[in-house]
Amino acid sequence: MPKPESWRRDAASYPVCIELQTRFQDMDINGHLNNVAFAALFESGRVLLNRDVRPLDERPVDERTMVAAVEINYLAEGNFPDPVMIATGIGRLGTSSWTIVQAMFQNGRCIATCDTVVVCRTDGQAKPLRTEMVAELKAKLARAA
Repeated sequence: MPKPESWRRDAASYPVCIELQTRFQDMDINGHLNNVAFAALFESGRVLLNRDVRPLDERPVDERTMVAAVEINYLAEGNFPDPVMIATGIGRLGTSSWTIVQAMFQNGRCIATCDTVVVCRTDGQAKPLRTEMVAELKAKLARAA
């Protein structure tokens, strides 16, 4: 897998950031954060962004979103007990989907990136994103700093 573009490894490129504490149970047998921990930490960052963009109480009752694909690029080892910062933004907007781009930082260095494709479904099938949602997603675009 090619190394992510340099802007992806810069926290200033992302509009939403959250610091999360790593846990003892996140470690693998070698004492590093395991791949499940990376996925869970990225998920927490995604949920924060999604709740900001799509408040649950404001969406249509028949509208659902689902993760269609997740790709994690591991760049360096992570360690317990040091916290991580998850930086999150929107990388691409499609007709009925969007891509969330993220980077994980620990002790000032980027240790992983993650791309997640999210699909919006209404009445059980893909439908174009609502105008309000597109505006909210555009406001969270990740950009080279």
